[in-house]
Amino acid sequence: MDGPKAATTFRTLEKIMKYVCLLRGINVGGKNKLAMSSLVALFESMGFTNVLSYINSGNIIFQADTPPSEQAIQTHIQQSFGITIAVLVLSANQIISIAEAIPEGWVNDEHQKTDVLYLFHDIDDANMTMKIGYNMAIETALYVPGAVVWNIARQYQSRSGLKKMISTPLYDKVTIRNVTTARRLADLCR
Repeated sequence: MDGPKAATTFRTLEKIMKYVCLLRGINVGGKNKLAMSSLVALFESMGFTNVLSYINSGNIIFQADTPPSEQAIQTHIQQSFGITIAVLVLSANQIISIAEAIPEGWVNDEHQKTDVLYLFHDIDDANMTMKIGYNMAIETALYVPGAVVWNIARQYQSRSGLKKMISTPLYDKVTIRNVTTARRLADLCR
C-alpha cells in the first residue's frame, strides 16, 4: 500500500506503545479481590488495546497510542469495582530494562529469595536502597531506575530490611513482584 493512507497507517503504528500497569495490593490475603478478566475488560473499555493479564496479582499489559493516566485508571477501578487501588504504569521499555538489570544468578529457590520493588514515581531515586535500610551483611539491594531489586539468602529472610520496611510509610510507595514475575513481564513486553 502506497500513498497518504499508508503513511498515516505507519505513523499510527509508530505511536502505539506497550505499557504495564502494576496494581498494588490486588488479591493479597483475601483483600481487594478482583478478577483479572474484569480488569482486562475495564482496560479495553478505556480504549486500550491488546490487553492481557499475567497471574492474579494485578499485572496488566496493554497498548496505547498516548501515555496512560495512572489517575484515570485508578478512578475507573474505583468507579467500576468500589475499591481504591494504587497503580503504577511503566512503559514496556522500563519493565524490560529493570528485568535486564537483575543479575542472572538471582532467583527464587530453596537457598535465596529475590524480589523487585517497583517504585512509585515520587520516591524513585538512586538513594532508595539506603532509605529502605537494607542490611549489607545479609542482603543485597540494587537500584535501577524505577525499581530496587532485592536478594537475600532464605536463612536470613526474617532479618531482612524489606521485612522491616513493611511498617514504614515507604512500603505504601512500592509494589512488589517476585523475580520470576518481573522476568515474565519483561518477556511479555518483548
